[in-house]
Amino acid sequence: MSLPLQPDKEATKGVTFGLTAYVMWGCFPLFFALFEGIPAWEILIHRVLWSCLFLVGLVTVLGRWAPVRAALAHPRRLGRVLACALLIGFNWGMYIYAVESHQVLQASLGYFLTPLVSVTLGMLVLKERMERLQGVAVGLATVAIAIQLVVLGELPWLSLSLALSFGTYGLLRKQVPLDGLSGLFVETLLLLPLGLIAITWLSANGQSHFMTGDLRASLLLIASGVVTALPLMAFAGAARRLRLMTVGFLMYINPTLQFLIALLIFHEPLASIQLASFVLIWIGLILYTYSAWQSHAQEKTAPAS
Repeated sequence: MSLPLQPDKEATKGVTFGLTAYVMWGCFPLFFALFEGIPAWEILIHRVLWSCLFLVGLVTVLGRWAPVRAALAHPRRLGRVLACALLIGFNWGMYIYAVESHQVLQASLGYFLTPLVSVTLGMLVLKERMERLQGVAVGLATVAIAIQLVVLGELPWLSLSLALSFGTYGLLRKQVPLDGLSGLFVETLLLLPLGLIAITWLSANGQSHFMTGDLRASLLLIASGVVTALPLMAFAGAARRLRLMTVGFLMYINPTLQFLIALLIFHEPLASIQLASFVLIWIGLILYTYSAWQSHAQEKTAPAS
């Protein structure tokens, strides 16, 4: 009698995992704001190093070495994985810089833009068909960016950097036959040599903040690796149990939390023009989500050929 309830239990678990992942990602500004006085690029180095070390243990405990070995056995096929690694490393670095420079609002704008960047890249690179409402959504986002450029006289380069790097990462990541955990491990493994060279140079020049008497800073740097991997594990659990549409809806929790943290905790100023840009992008996201929901509903009702 309990078998019919199993899908509902799995869906509930999936939503729980999804909420955990996106709430953790959304609260990242609170974590990275603790690294006062440590340059963003040094935090990035440690994030790569300790993520890699933590993932070694995680992959071992979960018995997931087979896909990792399969990927590393064909070095010529690692080009896309290396590109993914460089893109996600750049994205991490820009995000840490956004928090340190008190530009969390710009970071949240970047992640609000990401779905619209992704659908545009899908059309331009993969020749996917863009639905009419999706085209309107992308148009509204373009207008929002243009408003900031014309009225404020500056391009929101930080937001665009985050959106373009993560959108392109997602595009390439879809073409890599690795699950989330194995993929992240291989990506950080490819970045590991650069991280080791950088940390060696920092230590040799006396510029390292790790193990220099500040225990708090050292523990935070180590924790950055764990904090990187935990939400990814939760996301993987959600992705296995939920429809892509549901995961896509939960995705908006992350930038929404960042937006609220920037306003209510960090008290970042929000000019009326910036607010207008956000509103246009939010309307675009509503249209984009509705279009995706319509497409999903049509696929479910379409007769099998």
